[in-house]
Order: sequence, then structure tokens, then C-alpha cells
Amino acid sequence: MKPIFQFILLILFSANLYYSQSLEKWANLSKYKVDNQKLVDKENLIVLMGDSITEGWSIHDSSFFRDNPKLINRGISGQTSSQMLSRFRQDVINLKPKTVVINSGTNDIAENTGPTSIEDILGNIISMCELANANNIEVILTSVLPAKHFPWRKDLDPANKIVSLNKMIMKYAAKENYDFVDYHLYMSDEGLGLIENLSYDGVHPNYNGYKVMEKLLLEYLETK
Repeated sequence: MKPIFQFILLILFSANLYYSQSLEKWANLSKYKVDNQKLVDKENLIVLMGDSITEGWSIHDSSFFRDNPKLINRGISGQTSSQMLSRFRQDVINLKPKTVVINSGTNDIAENTGPTSIEDILGNIISMCELANANNIEVILTSVLPAKHFPWRKDLDPANKIVSLNKMIMKYAAKENYDFVDYHLYMSDEGLGLIENLSYDGVHPNYNGYKVMEKLLLEYLETK
């Protein structure tokens, strides 16, 4: 092989390795690697895919998961819909669940990975749904929780953008005949913020907030 071709192959290999490592870190692909490998009983699993609002569920009300052992928490704090889409195979498809519950969009609106249109957020959610469908996984979509401000992005005014995104998700769910769990409807105050006694910071639920979410979600899961 000529040296020039060897050099090109080396460059391509290095670029691919760098991309893989960057994606691994960016989407945190390995966060649940060990937990996924430890799953023994994979019958009728229900995976909750989300961000810190999902991840925090296990912290603020771990009894919910003990009482419902088929529920698998796969939330990662700070993640946007594009990051969730990147790890959808590792944390959803490869588990071969019966159902996936997708809660996504809060951190996109907070611009955690840069400005993102609500159309692009919806597009990422749709892509996750299409991947689920292709693998015979039932889909339940949920609304983005209300928020009047983000403590880490005080320059943003997210309330109305959240409402607009939720309308788009609900419309898509109706079109595709997916269940849609409307947390926002039952957790927002008159100013479109998160009801004060349901949260500790105006964005993330506390124990009371998760109790509201649990009641709403279980109503749908009981029909599955």
C-alpha cells in the first residue's frame, strides 16, 4: 500500500475514533451500560426516557420504581432531545421493552446544546417514535412540564414556548394514535409556571410533583 493511502486511512480511522469518543461523551452513551447489562427479567419492560425530570424521579420517590419493577428509569440530567435520540438504541431499543414513555424538550428550550426551534425538537421526538415503531415498541408521549424560568438560564422566557411545543406533541400523538400524558395541564399555575408546592425550583418536581405525575402515568399504563 502506498504511503499516501496509508496516511489517508490513518486520518479516516482517527477521525472516526474521535467522533465515536465525542458522541460517547456528548450523549453519555455509557451511563446506564452496567444497569442495562444487569437487567435479567426483560418481559414487558416500560422504559422512561428523559432528562433530569425523569432521572430525579428515582431520587425523590424511589418507592414508585420499587412498587412498579417493570418501570426502568433512563433519564439523564441536562439532556436535550438530540442527545436522547443519540442514545435511544442503547437505553431503549436494546432493552426490548414493551413500551417507552418519552419526556423531552425542557433542555432544548433552555438551549443546553444551543438554540433549537420547536420544530426541530418535535422532529427529534418523532425520530424516537419512529425507531420505537420499527422495533415494535409501544409509545407514550408526555408534555413538557411548565416553567416560567430556568435557574441556569434566567435570560429566557420559556412558558409560552413550552405551551406551543406541547400543542405540537399532542397533535402528533393524536395523528399517530399514541397515548399523550398531559402533565402540563395538571401542574401549571395561572401564569403557566409549575405550581409552587409541586417543585423545589420552578422546573423540577419535588415529591408532591412526582405523585401527580405518577397518578397520571399509571392511568395510561394500566391499560397496556
